[in-house]
Amino acid sequence: MKTSLDNEAAVVAGAARALTTKADYDSLLGMAGEAQCVLIGEASHGTHEFYAIRAALTGRLIEEKGFRAVALEADWPDSFRVHRFVDTCATDALNDFRRFPSWMWRNTVVVDFIEWLRQWNAHHKDNLAGFYGLDLYSMHTSIEAVLNYLDKIDPAAARRARQRYACFDHFGQDPQHYGLATVAGSAEPCEEDVVAQLTELRRKYAEFIQRDGHIGEEEFFSAEQNARLVMNAERYYRAMFHGRASSWNLRDQHMFETLSELFTHLDSGRAKVVVWAHNSHLGDARATEMHARGELNIGQLVRERLGERAFAIGFSTYGGTVTAASDWGAPAERKRVRPALAGSYEELFHVIAQPRFWIDLRERNSATDLLQEKRLQRAIGVIYRPQTERLSHYFEVRLPVQFDVMIHIDETKALEPLERASQWDRGELPETYPTAL
Repeated sequence: MKTSLDNEAAVVAGAARALTTKADYDSLLGMAGEAQCVLIGEASHGTHEFYAIRAALTGRLIEEKGFRAVALEADWPDSFRVHRFVDTCATDALNDFRRFPSWMWRNTVVVDFIEWLRQWNAHHKDNLAGFYGLDLYSMHTSIEAVLNYLDKIDPAAARRARQRYACFDHFGQDPQHYGLATVAGSAEPCEEDVVAQLTELRRKYAEFIQRDGHIGEEEFFSAEQNARLVMNAERYYRAMFHGRASSWNLRDQHMFETLSELFTHLDSGRAKVVVWAHNSHLGDARATEMHARGELNIGQLVRERLGERAFAIGFSTYGGTVTAASDWGAPAERKRVRPALAGSYEELFHVIAQPRFWIDLRERNSATDLLQEKRLQRAIGVIYRPQTERLSHYFEVRLPVQFDVMIHIDETKALEPLERASQWDRGELPETYPTAL
C-alpha cells in the first residue's frame, strides 16, 4: 500500500530531472549562466560530489558564460595567494590553508580546480578568472599582509599601522582572547585603531596607485580588503560573546561586503561571479528558521541587491560518508552519514529512487507547490555529531523560497583531504570530476 510519503514522492518525481548525461547539465548551466551571481552551496563541508559538481559547473560558467571570479567561504589572504600563483604547483598554492578545518580547501577536488584555473588563465589573458576569499577568520594574517604592503610602498604609513595594530599584541594569536577581554572589561576595544587604519589606507589610494605602477591596483585592492577584514573581525570577535545572531550576521555581512567590493573592482559592478559556501550561507535565510532567530545570510543579501540576477543552487544527500571532525580542532575523520530523518526533504528525495537529479524550484507546478511546505533540511558543517543528529544538523526551511535549484545526490562519499590523519579511512579513491559534465 502506498503511503502519504510515496504519493508526495511521486508528485516531486514528475519535476525531477536526472543528472546522468552532459545534456542534463547543459540546461542547468543555461539557466545559471543568465545570472550575474551564481551561488553554489553544499550541504556539508566534506562531501566529494558537492565539491566536484560545483567545480565542474564553475569551470563551464567561466568557459561558456563569461564568469570572471570564484569567491569562496575562505579567508582573503589565503585565497589571494592562490589567485596570484603562476609558477608553483596547485598544492603549494594552497599552503596557507593550514588552520582547522584545512580539508575544506586543501583537498583533491580543489587542487584539480586550481590547476584547471591556472591553465585557463594562461591561455585567456583577456578573460582572466580570479579566486578570492570572503571570510574573516584571518585577523592576524591580514594584519601582516597590510603591514607587508605598506612596508614596500610607504614605510612611514607602515609605522603608523604597526602602532595601531599593536592594540592586539597583548592577546596572543587567538583573537577570541581579545574578544573575551574586551567584553569582560579588562581591555579597551581596538575599534578606533582599525577603523583609522582602513580610513588612512583609502585616503592614500591615488598616491599609492601612482607610486606602485601597473600592478598597483591589484595590490592596493588586496591590502584594502585585508584592512577591512581586520576592522570587521575586531567587531566579530567582540560580538561572539553577545549571542549567535550578532556574530553570525557580522560574518555574513562581511562576506557580502567583500563580494560587493569584488563586483566593483572587477568590472565596475558588471562582473559575473560564482560564490562557493555552505547551503546555510547561500540559501535565502528568510526561507528558514534562521530568520526567526534574527539571522541573515549572503544569499538573502545578494537576492535583495540583485533580484533575478542572482541564482542559488543547493545540494542535498540522503546518506553515505563525509569528511568531518568530532570537535573543533580535532582531526578529520571519514564518518558514516546517517540516513535522513523522517519529515526531511532528504527523506522525500530518497523515496523518489533516482541516484542523482535536480529540480527547478522557480517553476510553478504541483511539485514545487508541495515543496513549499516546511520540512527539515540537514546541514553538516566541519563537525558532524550523529549522536545528536536532529539538534545539531537539522533546521526547518521552505525549499522553493530558499534556492532556485536543488541538486540531490542520494548516496555520497567523503571528500579526500590532501593530508589524511590516521582517523581518516582512505578507502576507495574518488573520481576527480563527474564524467557527465
